[in-house]
Amino acid sequence: MAGAAMNKPYRNRFALIAIAAALALGGPIGCSGGSETPPLAGARIGGPFTLTDQDGKRVSDTAFAGKYRLVYFGYTFCPDICPTDLQKMGQGMRALEKEDAAAAAKIQPIFISIDPARDTPAVLKAYVPAFHPRLIGLTGTQAEIDAVAKEFAVFHAKVPTKDGSDNYLMNHSTQMVLFDPTGAPLALIPQDKSPEEMAAEMKRWVK
Repeated sequence: MAGAAMNKPYRNRFALIAIAAALALGGPIGCSGGSETPPLAGARIGGPFTLTDQDGKRVSDTAFAGKYRLVYFGYTFCPDICPTDLQKMGQGMRALEKEDAAAAAKIQPIFISIDPARDTPAVLKAYVPAFHPRLIGLTGTQAEIDAVAKEFAVFHAKVPTKDGSDNYLMNHSTQMVLFDPTGAPLALIPQDKSPEEMAAEMKRWVK
């Protein structure tokens, strides 16, 4: 697969800037149903959307009502960062399934492409099962992806090739965010931790 995500220092910087901005614009601080306040409570991250899944079906955010959502933006042609992060997502989900199957069942992992020109439903259908059997891949028109990326505070930009070929890169932020059953943001799930640590962070907020 050709292409790449942005280098780690830059992707982390964009992720932190986007999250900080969302927190600064956020409303009243809430909680996840327990006594502890989630770190992203009140941040303006997320929103309504209608995209196309790997089976070619139109899917709206309302389809996930009542489910926690573990959301990651990336693209299938990325040779390193995205597949590594998605592998971590799958490993974290499996670790949680092993420790607390009921909690894991409440979480819907979601991969949203920021490269809809190449990431067709057929491409996503061949890609997402490699990471977790319940991972849903979403794509759409460029306008739809631009809109949902903005709502979710995700930076993304195409880096054209000199020859204009389709082997271009995509720069983008790569935060993995856990949302509650209403779609409100709860916490960043750290991709640089072990699967067990990722599972523990998810379980911390899943009620």
